[in-house]
Amino acid sequence: MKKIICSPGSYIQGSNEIDNLAEYYGQLGSSGAYLIVDKFIFDTYQDAIRGSFVRGNVPYAIHVFGGECSHAEIDAHQRQLEDADVIIGIGGGKTLDTAKSVAFYSHLPMIIVPTAASTDAPCSRLAVIYKETHEFEEYLPLTSNPNMVIMDTNIIAHAPARFLMAGIGDAFATYYEAAACEKSNAVTMTGGHVTKAAMALAKLCRDTIVAEGLLAKAAVESHVSTAAVEDVVEANTYLSGVGFESGGLAAAHAIHNGLTVLEETHRLLHGEKVAFGTITQLVLENRPLEEITAAIRFCRACGLPVSLSDLNLDQASDEHLMEAAAASCAANDTMGNMPFKVEPQDVFAAMKTADAISRGIAAE
Repeated sequence: MKKIICSPGSYIQGSNEIDNLAEYYGQLGSSGAYLIVDKFIFDTYQDAIRGSFVRGNVPYAIHVFGGECSHAEIDAHQRQLEDADVIIGIGGGKTLDTAKSVAFYSHLPMIIVPTAASTDAPCSRLAVIYKETHEFEEYLPLTSNPNMVIMDTNIIAHAPARFLMAGIGDAFATYYEAAACEKSNAVTMTGGHVTKAAMALAKLCRDTIVAEGLLAKAAVESHVSTAAVEDVVEANTYLSGVGFESGGLAAAHAIHNGLTVLEETHRLLHGEKVAFGTITQLVLENRPLEEITAAIRFCRACGLPVSLSDLNLDQASDEHLMEAAAASCAANDTMGNMPFKVEPQDVFAAMKTADAISRGIAAE
């Protein structure tokens, strides 16, 4: 039985690391960097981004991300590459997945620079492709992890606290999904089975965010970085990134993907929907009520959705919810990694039960 663990070539985390971007580029290329940057990040930090390359007299081209990680967006960037020899993505999860996809199709090295610790995607050899209508389309497996992941904790501390909390929502699923994959002996996205190292990272990820998540929330709400922020950024990004990829995905992310078919959820961040997916997975697994309620209380304290009302689905009909439940069980998704057969009706029942438990706690 083959076991595989994957990780980025280098993971670099610290304050003001964006000032060293051209130096890091120089370790991989020389003819020109192709930067894909979130519009907000470009408007806010363009002087810092440009300054690094200007000081080093390094050729570069900046292109503002169009807003969705779709095949159309990826193709548009590929047509503009010219002499670029390294792809650099700067921004949120969809910007980074676009950069990874462009690097993959163009056979170029990549540097990933998240400006928020809002998902566990930056370290992975995976991109999530969406339709132009913002619905999940497919997972795109890549041939390698990013050459470098650079986390500027000063920028992250000044991002809205909601982003860091969404990262906690994404990271909270890591251990539970990896445990399900280990139990079912699933093949992960690495093409191998779960390693002990991946399980250890996944457990450390959960323990770190539970212990320090609310401390980090208080700090970033004041736009400062503390030891707790540093630890949670590492947990959200590296521990969860390696943990999910080499540990595996299961129900929580499949339910997230199912929820994307419902327009009411489109305003929510990835990790926010994953948080509700994790609670639903715990119900599917019939875990003890005390464990489920502890998860709900933690997610609520982090400002994450724990009920259908939080997802804007309190007025949704059962037929509407069944659309999401059915989509979560699609053959190309990760529900099949659960250690037991899961049907759409099971997901529907678990979603309704998770909602009822959450509402019961809120009424206490």
